[in-house]
Amino acid sequence: MAGFDFCVRTQDDLVDAVERFGVVPLFRNSIPGFSVEEHVDPRAWFSAAEDGVWEWKGPVIRRAGCAYGKFFERKAAFVSRELFPELANYRRDGYDFDARYDDGLASRADLELFELLDESAPVLSGTLKARGGYGKDGRKGFDASINRLQEQCYVLIDDFVYQQDRFGRPYGWGVAEYSTPEKWLGAAFTERVYRRAPAESREIVLERLAALCPRAEEKALRRFLR
Repeated sequence: MAGFDFCVRTQDDLVDAVERFGVVPLFRNSIPGFSVEEHVDPRAWFSAAEDGVWEWKGPVIRRAGCAYGKFFERKAAFVSRELFPELANYRRDGYDFDARYDDGLASRADLELFELLDESAPVLSGTLKARGGYGKDGRKGFDASINRLQEQCYVLIDDFVYQQDRFGRPYGWGVAEYSTPEKWLGAAFTERVYRRAPAESREIVLERLAALCPRAEEKALRRFLR
């Protein structure tokens, strides 16, 4: 692999990058040059004149059949269906969520949100908040819990849903639709996620990151992955 070298001009370019590299962060992060933001044609990045990366997120998730969520440094990234089971095994440390909670490694608030999401998935963020009683005058901590569940790879985003005008045209910002890897990726995930020791999975992901970012120091890659 020749490193993280590409330019996103079209939706196809972004799909190809996910499938080729396996890990594609959306925004700038602690590793210079390792993001879509730094490899995108300006016309495809928040352009009012035409659709771009922001509108392509949902179609790319569906076309690549990949995982998407805030997996690294609390920032969004695409991870291929081939590599995501390794990332999830490492981040979950071999635990399914019930076992994590039983061992005192997860809070009651995270458990309640995870169970609500799991029984409703796929579910829009607004619907999930309403069902869980989150809001200005209700429960607090939704963002912290949902971000933590993504970092631990128990939850991902499987699409973005847009409101439509009376002519059926989408408008506004896409609303995140949450699911679990088990439901979104199916057997491609469930048959592979716990097949190795978590430490082995960590090294597999680190090896991929090192190939993509050959100039980055190992400690920087480990910090990015932790």
